[in-house]
Amino acid sequence: MQRIRFLVRYWLPVLLWMGVIFSASSDSHSAAHSSRIIAPVVRWLWPDLSEEGVYGVVLLVRKCGHVAEYALLALLLWRGLHGRAKRPWRWSEAGLALGLTALYAASDEFHQTFVPSRQGSPWDVLLDTSSAALALLCLWGIGRWRKRW
Repeated sequence: MQRIRFLVRYWLPVLLWMGVIFSASSDSHSAAHSSRIIAPVVRWLWPDLSEEGVYGVVLLVRKCGHVAEYALLALLLWRGLHGRAKRPWRWSEAGLALGLTALYAASDEFHQTFVPSRQGSPWDVLLDTSSAALALLCLWGIGRWRKRW
């Protein structure tokens, strides 16, 4: 029973978040669809912004979504690997979390090559992996600051 509780508490959030990321790789979350929502908001906030400017803001918002998605995935993976132990920071756990995040980012971009309105991009894999690394470094820094490790 304790093992099931551990899996639900530490690994179910990872799997659910991976599902959210996978669903965001579908046609309904493509640039064509999401810009229908983001662009009108941008035009409402900045009515004098040029079309290139609106496109730039839409692109920035979409890339910030990538950053947030994969930063959270890396933190959830680290949490699952670290578990409930009160032990110090282990770079091996952070490295494994980063590696798994990079693999998932690559598989997600590969998946997008099969979606007609999407395209896979190695630059997105690099952005996603960098976001994960930054999130893990921030976690390490916060832990050092709070004297947890």
